[in-house]
Amino acid sequence: MKLSVKICLAVIALYACAAVFGEVQYRAARIRDTTPAYSVVNTAERYLPPSAEHWLGTDNLGRSVALRLVQGTRIAFVVGIVTSAVAIALGVALGLFGGYLGGWVDSLVVWLCATVASMPGLLFILAISLVFGKGMPGVIVGIGLTTWVGVCRTVRAEVMKHRDRAYVQAAKTLGYSPLRIMFRHILPNVAHIILIQFSIRFPSAVSTEVFISFLGIGVQGEPSWGIMINNARLRLWQGVWWEMAFTTLAIFGLVLSFNHLADWLRDRLDPALRSAR
Repeated sequence: MKLSVKICLAVIALYACAAVFGEVQYRAARIRDTTPAYSVVNTAERYLPPSAEHWLGTDNLGRSVALRLVQGTRIAFVVGIVTSAVAIALGVALGLFGGYLGGWVDSLVVWLCATVASMPGLLFILAISLVFGKGMPGVIVGIGLTTWVGVCRTVRAEVMKHRDRAYVQAAKTLGYSPLRIMFRHILPNVAHIILIQFSIRFPSAVSTEVFISFLGIGVQGEPSWGIMINNARLRLWQGVWWEMAFTTLAIFGLVLSFNHLADWLRDRLDPALRSAR
């Protein structure tokens, strides 16, 4: 394993630990019915630059930027994991049915992919988010239902290559049902696509959530990275740079690590690339 990949895994593990800590802090405040530390207003400590007491400084209400970044990490991981799971589950299921069964089922899957892909992705996500209401549930449903097309097309193409192979023909001869062949025999042979697609979908979902929250339609009442950037941009002219800088660096570090990991996984797991080498 390359050193750069090990560094990326270490960075992702650090983000994951921060997300777990943020989730514990969030749940503890909800159970106790108290204001969490990252939302406590302290006007006497407004606009404090990074120091030993406040590592990443404070915002316009005296709230710790570091604690709010941790909560932003929690939100990013929740959105990234859940939306990727929804998109991958939907894409894999449709890709399996379309690629293996063919006929009108495949035509329907292709039509669905073409229809969803023809819609402006961000506008579609915004529309779904508005229908389900502002907040994390609307963001998750919107991103999950609009990002499965790439997964479906990739899985469908791979399944079409496998359905005529010897092990599938042998399973048919033994009288196995199509569902068993698809999920017990073909799916394990295309499982590498799921891992690759998750590493691609995760940073894409995080970036989309940040942008939607920046527009004021995403997560409400919580320190999403998009909300933090939106608030910080109004104070840059006052010389308050740290909230914008550290939030941007947090997004950059997470997305870059996942993108590099996705490239490495594709190089290692994609059979076509292995054959080319």
